[in-house]
Amino acid sequence: MRAGLMIAAILFSAIGLAQRFGGFRREASVLPTFAAEGEFHFIRVEYTDLPQYHRGFGYASRDATGDGWWMVDWPDSDYHFTLGLGRLTRMDTGEPRHMRLTDDRLFDHPWVYATQAGYWGLNPAETKRLGEYLLRGGFLVVDDFWGPEQWEVFRLTMDRALPGAAISDIMETDSVMHVVYDIQEKDRTYIPGTRHLRMGASGPTIVQQLDPPAWRAIHDPKDRVVVAVNFNTDVGDAWEYADSPMYPEPMTTLAYHYGVNYVVYAMTH
Repeated sequence: MRAGLMIAAILFSAIGLAQRFGGFRREASVLPTFAAEGEFHFIRVEYTDLPQYHRGFGYASRDATGDGWWMVDWPDSDYHFTLGLGRLTRMDTGEPRHMRLTDDRLFDHPWVYATQAGYWGLNPAETKRLGEYLLRGGFLVVDDFWGPEQWEVFRLTMDRALPGAAISDIMETDSVMHVVYDIQEKDRTYIPGTRHLRMGASGPTIVQQLDPPAWRAIHDPKDRVVVAVNFNTDVGDAWEYADSPMYPEPMTTLAYHYGVNYVVYAMTH
Protein backbone atom coordinates (compact mmCIF):
# COMPACT_ATOMS: atom_id res chain seq x y z
CA MET A 1 0.00 0.00 0.00
CA ARG A 2 2.77 2.43 0.94
CA ALA A 3 4.61 1.68 -2.30
CA GLY A 4 1.43 2.36 -4.27
CA LEU A 5 0.90 5.67 -2.50
CA MET A 6 4.49 6.69 -3.16
CA ILE A 7 4.13 5.86 -6.86
CA ALA A 8 0.90 7.86 -6.96
CA ALA A 9 2.69 10.81 -5.39
CA ILE A 10 5.33 10.65 -8.09
CA LEU A 11 2.71 10.56 -10.81
CA PHE A 12 0.91 13.61 -9.46
CA SER A 13 4.08 15.58 -8.77
CA ALA A 14 5.90 14.82 -12.03
CA ILE A 15 6.21 17.80 -14.32
CA GLY A 16 3.96 18.22 -17.37
CA LEU A 17 6.03 17.91 -20.54
CA ALA A 18 5.17 18.51 -24.18
CA GLN A 19 4.43 15.20 -25.95
CA ARG A 20 2.00 13.76 -28.45
CA PHE A 21 -0.12 10.90 -27.07
CA GLY A 22 -2.70 9.53 -29.46
CA GLY A 23 -4.03 13.01 -30.17
CA PHE A 24 -3.42 14.25 -26.61
CA ARG A 25 -0.73 16.87 -26.10
CA ARG A 26 0.73 17.89 -22.78
CA GLU A 27 1.75 21.45 -22.22
CA ALA A 28 5.39 22.18 -21.43
CA SER A 29 6.25 23.24 -17.91
CA VAL A 30 9.34 24.05 -15.91
CA LEU A 31 12.24 21.63 -16.27
CA PRO A 32 13.07 19.60 -13.16
CA THR A 33 16.34 20.42 -11.49
CA PHE A 34 18.90 17.88 -10.34
CA ALA A 35 22.14 18.05 -8.43
CA ALA A 36 25.16 18.18 -10.72
CA GLU A 37 26.68 15.22 -8.86
CA GLY A 38 25.17 12.25 -7.02
CA GLU A 39 25.84 8.67 -6.10
CA PHE A 40 23.66 7.60 -9.04
CA HIS A 41 23.16 9.12 -12.49
CA PHE A 42 20.81 7.76 -15.11
CA ILE A 43 23.20 7.13 -18.01
CA ARG A 44 21.67 6.83 -21.46
CA VAL A 45 24.01 5.22 -23.96
CA GLU A 46 24.59 6.87 -27.32
CA TYR A 47 25.45 4.36 -30.03
CA THR A 48 25.85 4.00 -33.78
CA ASP A 49 22.70 3.00 -35.69
CA LEU A 50 22.56 0.26 -38.27
CA PRO A 51 22.99 2.26 -41.50
CA GLN A 52 19.85 0.80 -43.11
CA TYR A 53 17.76 1.87 -40.10
CA HIS A 54 19.47 5.13 -39.19
CA ARG A 55 17.13 7.52 -37.42
CA GLY A 56 17.86 10.85 -39.04
CA PHE A 57 14.85 12.80 -37.78
CA GLY A 58 15.62 14.49 -34.51
CA TYR A 59 12.39 14.62 -32.45
CA ALA A 60 12.28 13.16 -28.96
CA SER A 61 10.37 14.12 -25.82
CA ARG A 62 10.11 17.74 -24.68
CA ASP A 63 10.94 18.72 -28.27
CA ALA A 64 14.51 17.51 -27.72
CA THR A 65 16.53 17.23 -30.90
CA GLY A 66 19.37 14.97 -31.89
CA ASP A 67 20.30 12.12 -34.15
CA GLY A 68 19.95 8.37 -33.73
CA TRP A 69 17.70 5.78 -32.10
CA TRP A 70 19.46 6.15 -28.75
CA MET A 71 17.44 9.28 -27.97
CA VAL A 72 13.89 7.84 -28.13
CA ASP A 73 11.94 8.98 -25.01
CA TRP A 74 14.82 11.25 -23.99
CA PRO A 75 14.91 13.30 -21.81
CA ASP A 76 11.49 12.86 -20.14
CA SER A 77 11.94 9.16 -19.42
CA ASP A 78 15.30 9.81 -17.76
CA TYR A 79 13.96 12.77 -15.76
CA HIS A 80 10.88 10.97 -14.48
CA PHE A 81 12.68 7.80 -13.52
CA THR A 82 15.41 9.76 -11.72
CA LEU A 83 12.77 11.70 -9.76
CA GLY A 84 10.99 8.49 -8.81
CA LEU A 85 14.16 6.65 -7.88
CA GLY A 86 15.15 9.40 -5.47
CA ARG A 87 11.77 9.29 -3.76
CA LEU A 88 11.35 5.54 -3.63
CA THR A 89 14.86 4.68 -2.43
CA ARG A 90 16.24 7.86 -0.85
CA MET A 91 19.18 7.36 -3.17
CA ASP A 92 21.31 10.44 -3.77
CA THR A 93 20.49 11.02 -7.43
CA GLY A 94 22.30 13.42 -9.73
CA GLU A 95 21.41 14.82 -13.12
CA PRO A 96 20.67 12.30 -15.88
CA ARG A 97 23.39 12.13 -18.50
CA HIS A 98 23.99 10.63 -21.91
CA MET A 99 27.31 9.61 -23.43
CA ARG A 100 28.80 7.42 -26.10
CA LEU A 101 29.92 3.90 -25.28
CA THR A 102 33.49 4.92 -26.05
CA ASP A 103 33.45 7.76 -23.50
CA ASP A 104 35.87 6.92 -20.66
CA ARG A 105 33.41 8.42 -18.16
CA LEU A 106 31.25 5.33 -18.69
CA PHE A 107 33.37 3.48 -16.13
CA ASP A 108 32.37 5.99 -13.45
CA HIS A 109 28.79 4.71 -13.57
CA PRO A 110 27.55 1.24 -12.57
CA TRP A 111 24.27 1.35 -14.54
CA VAL A 112 23.50 2.35 -18.13
CA TYR A 113 20.40 2.22 -20.31
CA ALA A 114 20.01 1.66 -24.05
CA THR A 115 16.74 1.83 -25.94
CA GLN A 116 15.94 0.48 -29.41
CA ALA A 117 18.71 -2.14 -29.29
CA GLY A 118 17.22 -3.80 -32.35
CA TYR A 119 18.46 -0.87 -34.42
CA TRP A 120 21.95 -0.47 -33.02
CA GLY A 121 24.94 -1.23 -35.21
CA LEU A 122 27.86 -1.00 -32.83
CA ASN A 123 31.23 -0.49 -34.46
CA PRO A 124 34.23 -2.56 -33.26
CA ALA A 125 35.33 0.08 -30.73
CA GLU A 126 31.83 0.34 -29.23
CA THR A 127 31.47 -3.44 -29.09
CA LYS A 128 34.81 -3.88 -27.36
CA ARG A 129 34.02 -1.14 -24.85
CA LEU A 130 30.60 -2.61 -24.04
CA GLY A 131 32.13 -6.00 -23.26
CA GLU A 132 34.84 -4.41 -21.15
CA TYR A 133 32.32 -2.32 -19.24
CA LEU A 134 30.18 -5.35 -18.39
CA LEU A 135 33.12 -7.55 -17.38
CA ARG A 136 34.37 -4.79 -15.08
CA GLY A 137 31.11 -4.78 -13.14
CA GLY A 138 28.79 -2.56 -15.18
CA PHE A 139 25.07 -3.20 -15.63
CA LEU A 140 23.17 -2.58 -18.88
CA VAL A 141 19.40 -2.34 -19.34
CA VAL A 142 18.10 -2.72 -22.91
CA ASP A 143 14.51 -1.84 -23.68
CA ASP A 144 11.87 -1.27 -26.35
CA PHE A 145 12.90 -3.58 -29.17
CA TRP A 146 10.54 -5.98 -30.85
CA GLY A 147 10.21 -9.12 -32.93
CA PRO A 148 12.59 -11.78 -34.23
CA GLU A 149 14.59 -9.54 -36.57
CA GLN A 150 15.44 -7.00 -33.89
CA TRP A 151 16.16 -9.80 -31.42
CA GLU A 152 18.72 -11.25 -33.80
CA VAL A 153 20.45 -7.88 -34.15
CA PHE A 154 20.68 -7.61 -30.37
CA ARG A 155 21.78 -11.24 -29.90
CA LEU A 156 24.56 -11.05 -32.47
CA THR A 157 25.83 -7.79 -30.98
CA MET A 158 25.99 -9.25 -27.49
CA ASP A 159 27.72 -12.37 -28.81
CA ARG A 160 30.48 -10.13 -30.14
CA ALA A 161 30.67 -8.09 -26.93
CA LEU A 162 30.53 -11.10 -24.57
CA PRO A 163 31.45 -14.18 -26.65
CA GLY A 164 29.75 -17.32 -25.43
CA ALA A 165 27.53 -15.57 -22.86
CA ALA A 166 24.03 -17.06 -22.83
CA ILE A 167 20.82 -15.04 -22.81
CA SER A 168 18.18 -16.68 -20.64
CA ASP A 169 14.83 -15.82 -19.07
CA ILE A 170 15.19 -14.21 -15.66
CA MET A 171 14.17 -16.77 -13.07
CA GLU A 172 11.54 -15.70 -10.56
CA THR A 173 13.98 -16.78 -7.83
CA ASP A 174 16.74 -14.48 -9.08
CA SER A 175 17.57 -11.75 -6.57
CA VAL A 176 17.17 -9.02 -9.19
CA MET A 177 13.44 -9.78 -9.02
CA HIS A 178 13.25 -9.24 -5.26
CA VAL A 179 16.00 -6.85 -4.21
CA VAL A 180 13.44 -4.09 -3.43
CA TYR A 181 10.09 -5.07 -4.95
CA ASP A 182 8.85 -8.65 -5.28
CA ILE A 183 8.28 -9.10 -9.01
CA GLN A 184 6.24 -12.23 -9.58
CA GLU A 185 5.23 -14.32 -12.56
CA LYS A 186 2.05 -12.26 -13.01
CA ASP A 187 4.22 -9.16 -13.45
CA ARG A 188 5.95 -10.49 -16.57
CA THR A 189 3.32 -8.68 -18.53
CA TYR A 190 3.34 -6.40 -21.51
CA ILE A 191 4.14 -2.76 -20.68
CA PRO A 192 2.80 -0.76 -23.63
CA GLY A 193 4.27 2.14 -25.49
CA THR A 194 1.86 4.97 -26.16
CA ARG A 195 1.60 3.74 -29.75
CA HIS A 196 -0.02 0.60 -28.32
CA LEU A 197 -2.82 2.50 -26.56
CA ARG A 198 -6.20 3.45 -27.95
CA MET A 199 -8.32 6.04 -26.23
CA GLY A 200 -11.99 5.32 -25.60
CA ALA A 201 -14.82 6.77 -23.55
CA SER A 202 -13.72 4.81 -20.48
CA GLY A 203 -10.01 5.58 -20.86
CA PRO A 204 -7.04 3.95 -22.58
CA THR A 205 -7.17 0.40 -23.88
CA ILE A 206 -3.99 -1.61 -24.38
CA VAL A 207 -3.66 -3.16 -27.83
CA GLN A 208 -1.87 -6.45 -27.26
CA GLN A 209 0.95 -7.34 -29.63
CA LEU A 210 1.49 -10.66 -31.39
CA ASP A 211 4.90 -11.28 -29.83
CA PRO A 212 4.77 -11.99 -26.07
CA PRO A 213 6.91 -9.92 -23.71
CA ALA A 214 10.09 -11.46 -22.34
CA TRP A 215 12.29 -10.51 -19.39
CA ARG A 216 15.74 -11.94 -19.97
CA ALA A 217 19.29 -11.54 -18.71
CA ILE A 218 22.95 -12.17 -19.37
CA HIS A 219 25.09 -13.27 -16.43
CA ASP A 220 28.82 -12.83 -15.95
CA PRO A 221 31.14 -15.73 -14.98
CA LYS A 222 30.24 -15.14 -11.32
CA ASP A 223 26.53 -15.60 -12.15
CA ARG A 224 25.81 -11.90 -11.60
CA VAL A 225 23.24 -10.31 -13.89
CA VAL A 226 25.06 -7.79 -16.08
CA VAL A 227 22.44 -7.22 -18.79
CA ALA A 228 18.70 -6.93 -18.14
CA VAL A 229 16.68 -7.40 -21.32
CA ASN A 230 13.20 -5.88 -21.64
CA PHE A 231 12.04 -7.47 -24.91
CA ASN A 232 8.70 -6.87 -26.66
CA THR A 233 7.82 -4.30 -24.00
CA ASP A 234 8.35 -0.56 -23.47
CA VAL A 235 9.42 0.35 -19.95
CA GLY A 236 10.85 3.65 -21.19
CA ASP A 237 7.46 4.93 -22.35
CA ALA A 238 5.93 4.09 -18.97
CA TRP A 239 8.60 6.26 -17.32
CA GLU A 240 8.25 8.98 -19.94
CA TYR A 241 4.49 9.27 -19.43
CA ALA A 242 4.52 8.86 -15.65
CA ASP A 243 2.86 12.28 -15.35
CA SER A 244 0.08 11.59 -17.83
CA PRO A 245 -3.38 10.58 -16.56
CA MET A 246 -3.92 8.99 -19.97
CA TYR A 247 -1.19 6.40 -19.47
CA PRO A 248 -2.30 3.35 -17.40
CA GLU A 249 -1.05 3.88 -13.84
CA PRO A 250 -0.57 0.13 -13.08
CA MET A 251 1.87 -0.10 -15.99
CA THR A 252 3.85 2.90 -14.77
CA THR A 253 3.99 1.38 -11.28
CA LEU A 254 5.27 -1.91 -12.69
CA ALA A 255 7.86 -0.11 -14.82
CA TYR A 256 9.18 1.67 -11.72
CA HIS A 257 9.37 -1.65 -9.86
CA TYR A 258 11.52 -3.17 -12.58
CA GLY A 259 13.69 -0.07 -12.88
CA VAL A 260 14.26 0.37 -9.15
CA ASN A 261 15.18 -3.30 -8.79
CA TYR A 262 17.65 -3.05 -11.67
CA VAL A 263 19.37 0.00 -10.17
CA VAL A 264 19.57 -1.26 -6.60
CA TYR A 265 20.84 -4.64 -7.82
CA ALA A 266 23.51 -2.92 -9.92
CA MET A 267 24.56 -0.75 -6.98
CA THR A 268 24.80 -3.62 -4.50
CA HIS A 269 26.11 -6.64 -6.44
